[in-house]
Amino acid sequence: MSLFSSIDVSASGMSAERQRAEVLVENIANAETTRTAEGGPYRRRDVVFESAPVSSQFSSELGAQLNGQTLGVKVSQLVVDNSEPSRRYMPGHPDADKDGYVLFPHVNPAEDMVDLLGASRSYQANVSAISAVKDMIQRSIDLFR
Repeated sequence: MSLFSSIDVSASGMSAERQRAEVLVENIANAETTRTAEGGPYRRRDVVFESAPVSSQFSSELGAQLNGQTLGVKVSQLVVDNSEPSRRYMPGHPDADKDGYVLFPHVNPAEDMVDLLGASRSYQANVSAISAVKDMIQRSIDLFR
């Protein structure tokens, strides 16, 4: 793997972690949402990652010359939690049923905050990897001067 394809791999990781962070923030923001356009409470969402070939003009040309394939990461699907919503007794709530229970989403804000920290750290690790590769390329150029 070349230094340039390493940048592509880290960039794919940054993109995937950004999407993961967006979904986690959406979950946290809707932790108490009892009514949606689809009807019923908000449904928790999670992303699923998978390996995927990365390509840019330079790395695809280099890969063709080296007969290798560089793999990065991408979001393959968005999984929606279809489990039964939790019920809370709140008879004065506008969304309460005839027995006084309100359906709430299965979102644990503390768990999603921990996942969000993980996504943030993974994103930062990819930024650090790109910075390290950039420094290696710069030093290589300096050696040729």
